[in-house]
Amino acid sequence: MTIRVVVADDQELVRSGFALILDVQPDIEVVAEVGDGDEAVEAVRRHAPDVALLDVRMPRMDGIEACRAISAASDCRTVMLTTFDSDEYVYDALHAGASGFLLKDVRRDDLVHAVRVVARGDSLLAPTVARRLVEQYTRSTRHARPAARLDVLTARERETLLLLARGLSNAEIAAELVVSDHTVKTHVGNVLAKLGLRDRIQAVICAYETGLVAAGDPPPGEADRAGPSPASARN
Repeated sequence: MTIRVVVADDQELVRSGFALILDVQPDIEVVAEVGDGDEAVEAVRRHAPDVALLDVRMPRMDGIEACRAISAASDCRTVMLTTFDSDEYVYDALHAGASGFLLKDVRRDDLVHAVRVVARGDSLLAPTVARRLVEQYTRSTRHARPAARLDVLTARERETLLLLARGLSNAEIAAELVVSDHTVKTHVGNVLAKLGLRDRIQAVICAYETGLVAAGDPPPGEADRAGPSPASARN
């Protein structure tokens, strides 16, 4: 299956360079190159691509606003591009619905890999990376108890979300809960569907913002190694 891509950047040489790198791949087709956020949203509406590469800073509508609009109106997945190595941009992009984040000096092979990873439904950033970013922006807004938004989840689905937020893979979650990988995939799918989340990264953000996980909580197993403690016992 061919991966259809829209490239949006206000610098013509940059977007043409990215488009050239991607378009020569046998499994990738660049269906549009555009220069601002408004054009990116329109191109996604017109061409129904699988992935949109969006520059963070563009005229008329910036990449983060374009990402938010695209995520709300389509199944197109987005990868943000920027020259700024800033945690704030990463957080804003992920919160807007982005599935990945790349600096513009990304290597050719890494760019191609990013598009393929996001197109198949995975996230470009590992949950442990997202965790470190989210902690910085949720410390001041932490809830004392998990928000009512999580009431739609079963007890086991809450456990799954908690372990997702702590950076565990499906295999690690299966070992922690003593269930099969297939069962974990079902729980993860239910969590995403019930909470209206696009991917695991957004699940991490949700877990922190609702207070299910507090910034600074130890990862699973760490409490057992340090000794018993009611506040840090594993779930």
